Amino acid sequence: MQVWPGEAYPLGATYDGAGTNFAVFTEAADRVELCLLHDDGSETAVELRESDAFVRHAYLPGVMPGQRYGYRVHGPYAPERGLRCNSAKLLLDPYARAISGSIQWGEEVYGYHFGEPERRNDLDSAPHTMTSVVVNPYFDWGDDRRPRTEYHHTVIYEAHVKGLTMRHPGLPEELRGTYAALAHPVLIEHLTELGVTALELMPVHQFVNDHRLVDMGLNNYWGYNTIGFFAPHNAYASWGDRGQQVLEFKSAVKALHEAGIEVILDVVYNHTAEGNHLGPTLSFKGLDNPSYYRLTDDPRYYMDTTGTGNSLLMRSPHVLQMIMDSLRYWVTEMHVDGFRFDLAATLARQFHEVDRLSSFFDLVQQDPVVSQVKLIAEPWDVGEGGYQVGNFPPLWTEWNGKYRDTVRDLWRGEPRTLAEFASRLTGSSDLYQDDGRRPLASINFVTCHDGFTLHDMVSYNEKHNHANGEDNRDGESHNRSWNCGAEGETDDPAVLELRARQMRNFIATLLLSQGVPMISHGDEFARTQRGNNNAYCQDNELAWVSWPEEDPDLLRFTRAMVWLRKDHPVFRRRRFFHGRPVEGTHDELSDIAWFTPEGGEMTQRDWNSARASALTVFLNGNAISEPGARGERIADDSFLLMFNASPKSLDFVVPVDHGRQWEVVVDTSRTDGLPSETGVKVQAGDRLTLVDRSLTVLRRPV
Repeated sequence: MQVWPGEAYPLGATYDGAGTNFAVFTEAADRVELCLLHDDGSETAVELRESDAFVRHAYLPGVMPGQRYGYRVHGPYAPERGLRCNSAKLLLDPYARAISGSIQWGEEVYGYHFGEPERRNDLDSAPHTMTSVVVNPYFDWGDDRRPRTEYHHTVIYEAHVKGLTMRHPGLPEELRGTYAALAHPVLIEHLTELGVTALELMPVHQFVNDHRLVDMGLNNYWGYNTIGFFAPHNAYASWGDRGQQVLEFKSAVKALHEAGIEVILDVVYNHTAEGNHLGPTLSFKGLDNPSYYRLTDDPRYYMDTTGTGNSLLMRSPHVLQMIMDSLRYWVTEMHVDGFRFDLAATLARQFHEVDRLSSFFDLVQQDPVVSQVKLIAEPWDVGEGGYQVGNFPPLWTEWNGKYRDTVRDLWRGEPRTLAEFASRLTGSSDLYQDDGRRPLASINFVTCHDGFTLHDMVSYNEKHNHANGEDNRDGESHNRSWNCGAEGETDDPAVLELRARQMRNFIATLLLSQGVPMISHGDEFARTQRGNNNAYCQDNELAWVSWPEEDPDLLRFTRAMVWLRKDHPVFRRRRFFHGRPVEGTHDELSDIAWFTPEGGEMTQRDWNSARASALTVFLNGNAISEPGARGERIADDSFLLMFNASPKSLDFVVPVDHGRQWEVVVDTSRTDGLPSETGVKVQAGDRLTLVDRSLTVLRRPV
């Protein structure tokens, strides 16, 4: 076999049409072997003799796409110094564009002997571990263009590749649970009819099924256990795992783009699947443990701000380079449109505390590629000081956990000041205005993959996670949920009616709030996980979306609310409300006004009442301060939002000075959430009776 010197850049395996360049970073190694793996179980080892700035490299003519490979690193095994090199362990390339196979758990993939964590284990891991794959980078993107949907037009749909598609009756059986299913017309039709503009996929970076879960007969279903930051997860591929997963993922992105739907990836750059000091040796740990991971004062052990065993070393230039290279790769080569960063507070831990000026944010801010896509932070981790909602830099948007908590509390009847609810409804200016951000920095949600589904949030007071095998100890115990009078499934028609109304209330509130709404997959037709609020390990029908045979009322209502939002810019403003008339609009009314149910303007006492649960909001469509794309004035209909979150019916008076005649357009007390007949008119000063826990929307044409 010919071996040429090759190049130190780019890292990974780069196929150029005639051969492949291999390059891998390790400062800890004395010697590195590239191992080409053959289908008969044998391997050909090639020592990487060239080294530039600790990057070992070689070019192998004739090595083609589909070739499986790995690395063996010869160097010190000295855990007391943080070094865990072990040539018996076949290691994945951190820059592998595809990964083949799965891990067969046993002592072979660990660097130590079970029961003797200080004794080096020299069992060969090659027959039991995953392997890197050389891929063909060429793909016909045709005229693919990113939709580049602006945030104020964005509606996000959070989904799991397998969970969303596994039980869809309109999908061919061989495509269910795969990337190809995302590209199928029946799925795209559902998303476009719903009005979704962005599909936020739960982790699709190659991840690992934890040893513990496999032993329990479970799987890491959610996928927050990454081992390959450049490789699409191979189990979601229907075409094969020798590089076909890359082509299949690209094809799905291309099809979604053709439908005008962006693709956002939920990414996990805060830790890897190698766990703590008792975890397996799969890649980074064996290549250069102290360069990749945050170690404690005793280098045998790992800092853990993620609850997973380890945290990546965010002050290491090699870790930062890998993350930025990965992000750019998914944008430039895979054409994705943005990222949601799991436990993003950990990325800001350059030293110990969360630092919004950390190197990671500097790199993102100045990067000409990554800075131009959607960047969404999950603004917390499990470390000290990890709850950072509202504290990310101006380029970022955030999952607004305070929005979720406040809206849940309002509708379940918990004492919560109306002032806080008003802030969440209008874009959370208390969180985002001071640093120059706008309402669109707030990603609003009431449910997501983590926690109860919408159906379960109104059906269970307690979590029911026994299927997870942890005696119901796992998962959040404080869910801000309310079962409406019966725990779990029931035949009581009054309870079922209230639950349906509550779901409509949550959907309507979400889509009428300023900010960017996010819907969790299946909530639009009330899917259930039977009270399991931590289905991370349930790769089965408990967590997979069960699709209805016909469109249920909730789905029709959700569609109507999404399209109401789309049709009216007053619900998706790009600037915060002023609370006064807007200059140049020729309207003496304030752009927003707040009223008690009796029709009087809210006083400070009303705002601060802890038991307050009802109010009316006036949104002036004739006083939108921001201009259109060409500088034109934006004018819209005006709306009155009447919230009755109390446990009894209330009369609401239509304010007398904000419009003479109104039309009822939403009424969540009705089964379909819409008025009993179109064109129902009410006059200023009229009294409307809102049943307990309901929301009514009135419209006044511009």
